[in-house]
This record gives sequence, C-alpha cells and structure tokens, in this order.
Amino acid sequence: MTEKQRIRLWSFSLFIGFFLMWEVLCIVLNVSDLVLPRPSEILVTLWTKFPILWPHILQTLYSTLIGDSALGVSIGVALGVLVGTSKVAYSVAYPLLVGFSSIPKVAVVPIFVLWFGSGTTPAILTAMVICVFPIVVNIATGLATTEPDLEDVLKTLGASKSEILWNVGLPRTMPYFFASLKVAITLSFVGAVLSETVASNRGIGNVMMTASSNFQVSLVFAGLIILAVLGVMLYALFSLLERHVTGWATRDTEIAIT
Repeated sequence: MTEKQRIRLWSFSLFIGFFLMWEVLCIVLNVSDLVLPRPSEILVTLWTKFPILWPHILQTLYSTLIGDSALGVSIGVALGVLVGTSKVAYSVAYPLLVGFSSIPKVAVVPIFVLWFGSGTTPAILTAMVICVFPIVVNIATGLATTEPDLEDVLKTLGASKSEILWNVGLPRTMPYFFASLKVAITLSFVGAVLSETVASNRGIGNVMMTASSNFQVSLVFAGLIILAVLGVMLYALFSLLERHVTGWATRDTEIAIT
C-alpha cells in the first residue's frame, strides 16, 4: 500500500468513525431527536425527502456558482489586477475593500432585498460580495511578488507592461488564484444560504429555515449535510483544475490556510 493510499484510508476511517461515534453517543445518552438526531435518521430523511430537496439543491448551487464563479471571480480578478499593478489604485481601493469586507454580510442582505426584491438575485449578489475580497487580495499578492529582476530583463528585451502582465504576472498568480478560489467557493455557499434564509422561498437555506420553525431537526441536519457535500465536491473540482493548470507549483500534500 502506497503512502497516498494509506492517507486516504485513514481519512475515510476518520470520516466513518466520526459518524459512528455520533450514532453511538446519541443512543447511549438517549439524546432527543429534537436536540441532535442520529446520522441514521438524517440519512433516512435525505432518502425520503430527496425528490423534494432536489430543486432546492439546484437553486442553491445555481446561486453559488453564478455569484462566485461568474460574478465574484470576474470582479475579483479585475480588481486584483488593478490593485496589484497600480500603486495609486492600491492606496485608494485597498482601504475601501478592507472596510467593505469588514461589514457583516448579513447586514447587506436587507439592502439587496430592498433594491431587487426577494428571490434569487439577493442570493447571487450576497455570494458575490462575500467571495470578492479573498480573490482580490490573492491576485494582488501574486502580482506584487513578481521578481523585479525578471521584469527588468523583460523590459530590456522590449516587452511592454501588458506583455509582462500577460506572460509573467498572471501565470505567477495562478497558485494564489486557485487558493483563493477554493476558499471563496465555501464562503459563497455561506452567502447564498444566508440570503435564502432571509429573502427567498427556494433553496437549501429556505428549507432549513422552514424545517427549523416546524421542529424538523433531522431535515435541518440533512440540509447541512447537503451543503457540506456540495462544498467538498466543488472544492475537489477546483483542486483538480488547479493541478492541471499549476502543476509546476502544486505539492503532493496541500495545506489549506484560511
């Protein structure tokens, strides 16, 4: 058995052991289902309610992908390039970005509802604003760490600023970009679900809020499991894409720092 296979086996064993311990403790301590349902009950709920949950899963996934991948990434990359290549933009825009990022995102949901009404749009916008800042910071950091000597050599060879950015700066930011993208996708789920609990009649967030008000605790936990699975799937997808794009800078063992 290789080292990678052993690591996967240990990871799988830890995963199974966690849920087995959860199940056993709930039985031994006679924990009420209204406090903490057993994993077996959550799985039964997922199985029986899945046809009903499926449209809500698609809704949350749609809001997250549009808010993160389409809007958040586009805006984040554009602002990151601007901030990372211009000292004036860094001095002007960076404090504003830090200030905006410090605002609790739950506070902007009512504003989006006031502007656009309840529904999908506030969820998309909340997912977008919550993931822009990590992307901006990482893109700007990647551009700022480009070796000055390398830039000087390219300038000596007659390369323009745009050519240096396209051929050297942006490729160097790819490891930073994918690191921020994997963080942003998890944050986007937080933003989308947060908005769905407040201003939508569809999505996993709405399902969890409705189930909570009806004391359907197992359904609430089923929603959490669904969100966790979606997050892991998208994280794995972006990790796979990262290995293909930045194989030269990716180690066998990744350490995620958030």
